[in-house]
Amino acid sequence: MTKAVLALEDGTIFRGESFGAKVNQAGEICFNTSMTGYQEILTDPSYRGQIVAMTYPLIGNYGINFTDVESETPHVRGFVIEELSAIPSNWRAQSTLPEYLEKNGIPGIQGIDTRALTRKLRTGGSLRAAIIVGEVSDEDAVRMAREASYDGIDFVQEVTPSASYQWDPNSLQSGKWVCAKAEFSQKVVMDGKGNIFEELPPAEHRIVAYDFGMKKNILRSLRRHGFDVTVVPASTPASEVLAQNPDGVFLSNGPGDPAALEYAHATVREIVGKKPIFGICLGHQILALALGGKTFKLKFGHRGANQPVQDLRSGKVAITSQNHGYAVDPDSLPGDVEVTHVNLNDGTVAGLRHKEQPAFSVQYHPEASPGPHDASYFFAEFSKEVARHKNSA
Repeated sequence: MTKAVLALEDGTIFRGESFGAKVNQAGEICFNTSMTGYQEILTDPSYRGQIVAMTYPLIGNYGINFTDVESETPHVRGFVIEELSAIPSNWRAQSTLPEYLEKNGIPGIQGIDTRALTRKLRTGGSLRAAIIVGEVSDEDAVRMAREASYDGIDFVQEVTPSASYQWDPNSLQSGKWVCAKAEFSQKVVMDGKGNIFEELPPAEHRIVAYDFGMKKNILRSLRRHGFDVTVVPASTPASEVLAQNPDGVFLSNGPGDPAALEYAHATVREIVGKKPIFGICLGHQILALALGGKTFKLKFGHRGANQPVQDLRSGKVAITSQNHGYAVDPDSLPGDVEVTHVNLNDGTVAGLRHKEQPAFSVQYHPEASPGPHDASYFFAEFSKEVARHKNSA
């Protein structure tokens, strides 16, 4: 394999071997603690502008399939692992990890001590980094890392759709909706070819979803809970959405610094009190900013499928999937907004709710993909909130 270098802005150099695309790339480096789900991580738009390092040592062992993607293309700037699986094996695999990265122009580097890298990021905080393929001096590699930009950039405009669209329910009976009887406890239906599908409930509520970089499994989860979804670009004016008179408004996940999205804060501020709102991840932060709160950058972020969160109302704890580098400052929230959930690792805000208006949000991913489904009940909670609002209108 071709030699490659991972350089950090603090001058640290890691040397390894290149796989994937033979290109140089720079961005903010972060680590993810998930043991599986690398395909969903690669295609999560929330990673736009970032180089992702996996803490689990062996990656690529089940290859890539084109069904489990969370968006049409991968969004990471680069991929860092300790060891690449030499022989991927899975009956659903349609490509290897190196082939997939090469096809999409993304550099990977293996042979890196990801444990040492993670400890450095955990201790020193987030850093800019660069992956350079081939021979390069340490000075040039570090300079490339220092030239990378991340904070304050509106990455949402790079991943949001160019126009609104109706999410087609007819597309559900394909791909990830296929399920095996042994895996699925809910009702299923079978087509004439022997394929088994999840039986979906009627679409009872019509909502608008702001796409700040939305994962596909969020759309699946919304449909599973009876929502008919119209997806709109991030910069869609509130007046345009309210003119559609939806039953509710959903705020999706997405990449980057929430403070840079002032247009989104203003839009959501105009919708609060008029329609029920549910936000996830970046959508949670945007709702907090719209309600008068502030956000701050975490030292190294929360990224992984094993983050414990406590519901302060019930005391129950859920293991959640998270991917964010910013958090809501609880002391900045006005009196009519309550913190409902906290991350048990560091005590940061993991959920909030307006005390008087039907608006709530969580910092984590109840749709998982990858990760546990402990928090999937939030989609049902949103459905109940929408139904209450419709009945009281």
